[in-house]
Amino acid sequence: MGNSRFLLALLCATAFAQESTWKFAVSGDSRNCGDIVMPAIAKGVLNSGAEFYWHLGDFRAIYTFDEDMVPPAQLGLHQKPVLVINYLTGAWPDFIAHQLDPFGKLPIYLVMGNHETIPPATRNAWLLQFADWVDTEMLRAQRLQDNPEDHQLHSYYHWIKNNIDFITLDNSSTDQFDSAQLTWFKSVIKRDEASSDIRTIVVGMHAALPGSLADDHSMSEWAQGSKSGRDVYETLWHAQNEGHKRVYVLASHSHFYMEDVYDSSTWKGKVLPGWIVGTAGAVRYRLPKGTSHSPKAMTDVYGYLSATVASDGAIAFEFHKLNLEDLLATSHDKYAESLVRWCYDQNKQ
Repeated sequence: MGNSRFLLALLCATAFAQESTWKFAVSGDSRNCGDIVMPAIAKGVLNSGAEFYWHLGDFRAIYTFDEDMVPPAQLGLHQKPVLVINYLTGAWPDFIAHQLDPFGKLPIYLVMGNHETIPPATRNAWLLQFADWVDTEMLRAQRLQDNPEDHQLHSYYHWIKNNIDFITLDNSSTDQFDSAQLTWFKSVIKRDEASSDIRTIVVGMHAALPGSLADDHSMSEWAQGSKSGRDVYETLWHAQNEGHKRVYVLASHSHFYMEDVYDSSTWKGKVLPGWIVGTAGAVRYRLPKGTSHSPKAMTDVYGYLSATVASDGAIAFEFHKLNLEDLLATSHDKYAESLVRWCYDQNKQ
């Protein structure tokens, strides 16, 4: 009888723990082969039960044709030539149709990447194209709650879900973070620190903050980025160290997967939990010098970061890697198998 009661209690506790957790998913950089990779990511995210997907930027190449739109010539997949003007006007609608639509009704949050500001693309054009995603009823309500006079769309925004503040930042161009975004960001963090309701802060952006293990391809690349990025990092460190909030920092931009990216000599003694997940279809980069391939640092992979949130606001992150069969399954009858295999095997530096 005693063992039966113990087993029943254990099962009840396990069931409660499972019910009290929830999930979301993150990845970025879906240019080049994103039309082939993102549907496979969407399938995995939907099957996982995630409650939203966060795309960390770089939707289409813009400076050149994406290979999933104009296949490499050596594959011999003959098709009509694509005019530059037709590519430029069709690139973002293509992203919506082939990379966002597979998620169905799942909420999606978008981050601006640097390829979203390559001329002729502009921040204003991005806001107009993706207004349906950055001006949802929930995001608009949050913006007006923060500032009743703020009726303007922004490429940076935040939302609160289950006592967690999710913050999207825009570091897609060399004028960022500018003073307006910094002022807004610090006001959000100040409110979070003062709130007993907010347990956790999760920040998503395109380029990693300065001082990461991938520093050569981060906000350290430009003066304003280095200065303002360090300011953001110190503000988040204060929220974690003095404000006693859980803080997590997510980025892409570098086309590989890496954990513990701020466990560096720059931030020794001030390490924030951080991840880079630029694995949604872009041409895959080599790992930074001195970094060995391991479960915590991988390149030549596609996939997404799955986040499991506990009732106390703690978040466990796990990278889900896609294999060739995943891409073939979601690309069946849509793309030539030779193109899918090219994206899997050869879309890399």
